[in-house]
Amino acid sequence: MFNDPAPVIIETGPKSAASIIWLHGLGADGHDFEPIVPELQLPDSLPVRFVFPHAPYRPVTVNGGYTMRAWYDIAIDAQGFHQNEAQIRESEQHLRALIEQERVMGVDSHRIVLAGFSQGAAMALHTGLRYPERLAGIMALSMPIPLPTKIALEMHTANAGVPVLLAHGTSDPVVPFPMGEYAQRLLSELRLPVEWHTYPMEHSVCAQEIRDIRAWLLRVLPH
Repeated sequence: MFNDPAPVIIETGPKSAASIIWLHGLGADGHDFEPIVPELQLPDSLPVRFVFPHAPYRPVTVNGGYTMRAWYDIAIDAQGFHQNEAQIRESEQHLRALIEQERVMGVDSHRIVLAGFSQGAAMALHTGLRYPERLAGIMALSMPIPLPTKIALEMHTANAGVPVLLAHGTSDPVVPFPMGEYAQRLLSELRLPVEWHTYPMEHSVCAQEIRDIRAWLLRVLPH
């Protein structure tokens, strides 16, 4: 399934001291968040390799079976979101492979951040909490929480205390705001150090959010 082009890579310095693997949302691709790199204005003392992978093409039920880039299939009915567990776990293995590539290139896992928007954020959280080596942090923006009943059972002790940044728009029509609130409550109940931000926006990213992301990155990636 994962036979698409190599991830988009952006390096902010000659020798990366950290890596941020950033997953796009449903229907987008790895180029979607390229513009955020200069907007973050990370200091020269923190050279980062940004990795923006492409999800594979697959039919998506919520969009009438139309084929688009998606980390997993998703459907919505009166009971809420239904996320394809088998495909989530397939994408988890792909993301783990990307983490291992960064480690081979000399970046320790505790200097790697998993990040994403919407469905990509769901994958970042799902994979990061289960990863067997400590990560620097997990950033999940405008996310439907994946497989919520299985997190407590499957969370690896290595990342049971990993910093998590959650953010959500209060007027989000795609992933309704109560879903973000639910994710925040659930992760807090699991005693994860969650930083929670809300913004008066829809399913998007705003300027204040980018400033908050920058501040959080500078805390979880000492430089």
